[in-house]
Amino acid sequence: MPKVKTHRGTAKRIKKTKRGKLISRSTGQDHFNSRESGSTTKNKRRDLVLHKSSNKLKSLIPYK
Repeated sequence: MPKVKTHRGTAKRIKKTKRGKLISRSTGQDHFNSRESGSTTKNKRRDLVLHKSSNKLKSLIPYK
């Protein structure tokens, strides 16, 4: 059985935790942030735990 190739775009954006959850950065942090409230800006600094329906992404990063 050959090794499974890692999808490099997914591997750069998503990390797998020790328990198998998927974490990614929240979007919309680059520009157009002056119009948003301080609490919105602060919330964007957090990492997001992806929903369980996104578990098919785990097959794209098998060795992480």
